[in-house]
Amino acid sequence: MSDLPLIQADRAVPSPAAATPTGGRGRRLRLLSRTDRVVIALMVLVPLLLVVGLVWLPALATVALSGTDWDGIGPLSEIEWVGGRNYADVVQIYPPFVPAVQNNLLWLAALFVVATPLGMFLAVLLDKELRGSRFYQTALYLPVVLSLALIGFVWQLLYSRDQGLINGVFGTDVDWYGDPDVNIWAVLVASAWRHVGYIMLLYLAGLKGVDPSLREAAAVDGASEVNTFFRVVFPVLRPINIIVLVVTVIESLRAFDLVWVVNKGRNGLELLSALVTQNVVGEASRIGFGSALATIMLVVSLVFITIYLATVMREGRR
Repeated sequence: MSDLPLIQADRAVPSPAAATPTGGRGRRLRLLSRTDRVVIALMVLVPLLLVVGLVWLPALATVALSGTDWDGIGPLSEIEWVGGRNYADVVQIYPPFVPAVQNNLLWLAALFVVATPLGMFLAVLLDKELRGSRFYQTALYLPVVLSLALIGFVWQLLYSRDQGLINGVFGTDVDWYGDPDVNIWAVLVASAWRHVGYIMLLYLAGLKGVDPSLREAAAVDGASEVNTFFRVVFPVLRPINIIVLVVTVIESLRAFDLVWVVNKGRNGLELLSALVTQNVVGEASRIGFGSALATIMLVVSLVFITIYLATVMREGRR
């Protein structure tokens, strides 16, 4: 009988649900204060305005100006619409266009066939945690943090005709940057030097995320390391492969700094990006014609960017 008051008192304690006032059902629980909402709005609006103002509006203006003959002088009201004449002139009567396309394709082939497999091979080696792998990883990635313009000056120490290391060691007298027959290959080596480190880092990050059980299962089945990589690991790296493809294509299209430092994109180093600069801000100042060249580059880039975004969104839904 002595326990009865305790039981009654325990029963008398209201539950948390019962303690909640029923009058608050119509009230919205505010998780964010007014200051929080203002900060979040600014965090969204400021980057959005910067992207629209610095990327999308100039891109749309470039597409619009590609159908005009504007030379950058005079009011916008005097701009004459010429339709697709600039595009026809680019293909038919502009001599540097075909060599520029060929050089861009050569740039893409060199990065994709030589630099990308080399970067992937180095990533596989560094993934094995060899002695000194941290040092090698840092040394190989170091060129990535340098601009292509600076890389052009760095390789000038090797390519200089009079004081360059290559001519000094081999006793040659080659003008690596000036000779139109060899300068494209010289700048491709310098560009690949930078690209290898970038691809190495991408694949190294992808290899760190591969499930170790896949390799263990392949080893139990008696597969060699080469077969394990190409038949088990490489298919798992499909998202990284798409990123590498898009990055390589964009790198080949925006290869500008290096050739501009060498000879302003002339004398065998014609590239689409250099032609755009020559026509838009050069002595000719043909804004409409240069915008047509820029629009061609934009369309080619958008094809691969769309493929990349579609792949990322598909992987996200999975």
